[in-house]
Amino acid sequence: MRAIIIGAGIAGLATALRLHQIGWDTLIVERAPERRGGGYAVTFGGIGYDAAERMGLLPDLRASAFDTQELVYHKSDGSRRFALDRTTIAATTGPRSITILRGDLETALYDKVEGHTEIRFGATLTAIDQDDHAVRVTLSDDTIEEADLLIGADGLHSATRALLFGPEEDFLLDLEHKVAVFMLDRRPAAIAPGATGTLSSRGRTAAIISVGDGRNVAFFGYRADHARPDEDVTTQLERVYGDLGWVIPEALAGLARADSVYFDTISQVVASRWSSGRVLLLGDAAWCVTLFAGYGSALAVGGADRLGTELAAHPGDIPAALTAWEAAIRPEAERKQKLGRRVKGVYAPANPALLWLSLLPLRLASLPPVRWYMTRRFIKG
Repeated sequence: MRAIIIGAGIAGLATALRLHQIGWDTLIVERAPERRGGGYAVTFGGIGYDAAERMGLLPDLRASAFDTQELVYHKSDGSRRFALDRTTIAATTGPRSITILRGDLETALYDKVEGHTEIRFGATLTAIDQDDHAVRVTLSDDTIEEADLLIGADGLHSATRALLFGPEEDFLLDLEHKVAVFMLDRRPAAIAPGATGTLSSRGRTAAIISVGDGRNVAFFGYRADHARPDEDVTTQLERVYGDLGWVIPEALAGLARADSVYFDTISQVVASRWSSGRVLLLGDAAWCVTLFAGYGSALAVGGADRLGTELAAHPGDIPAALTAWEAAIRPEAERKQKLGRRVKGVYAPANPALLWLSLLPLRLASLPPVRWYMTRRFIKG
């Protein structure tokens, strides 16, 4: 059996790994000219952690994971509001989770599938044709490939979804925020090694994450009413954040030296079905829960793992396998989407009183009795 996977991100690579484990051949088609790195930090747990353990990936992820020694919340002038230490952070995430950069998660997956799958960089999907026996795709390099299954793991702006179901505006739910993420070439002196510093002010959030191995990530998230149409990322960030002090000027200066920048709206994908015939969507292309829910990487790996399980359980009956797969994954994805929509209202609030209330649970988490209760709850659960 053979599958063509569109997208060499976390969802695509995890799918290639899982399908290799059940004896399938795979071809990954990636529009970028080469592998990407960096990205923001994610807490990887839940069904993703369980899947990584089953797939033999967990030791590799643990080798690339990092612990945040201190999470410091700042006021807009840079002074400290409060901080969470390493023990408190661990109590809020639970024992079966790790913190890892998205790029490092991709690298671990790439290393696992290298030699077992072909990855064709610099190519895109342009047409899909399928029947009861096979699916054929036309690529931008004018080649035609045939397989038993086509998997669209090509993210929020999925070409597979557009060809299969229609234009993206029919499926994207805008959560009215924008985000920019890039790697800094040096750590600001005000950020301690292994620490994360963050501030929120009037509908804007910024964070600097010291990964602990010399790498540092700058993260900017803000309400879309701060944005202006057709404004490039540098101009927009400087205008939106230019009145703030702390390490913001230093981080903005580092933007000019960054190798790449992730810059996009924060949007969910809401689709009534994720497959048609021998074609399915997986990961952000199907369900994008957004960083507000903080579960996208885990869902991608968990979804890939479950897809392999259902294909193995339904040999020769791909539609039945895809139906069973969607029934298993959709409830979890929809729960996380609902969470993301709820968080939208308190993320980077413009109202100072609402900001104080949104930070109150984290302040409480730093109290020893609350931390003890949370730790006990994870152990029991």
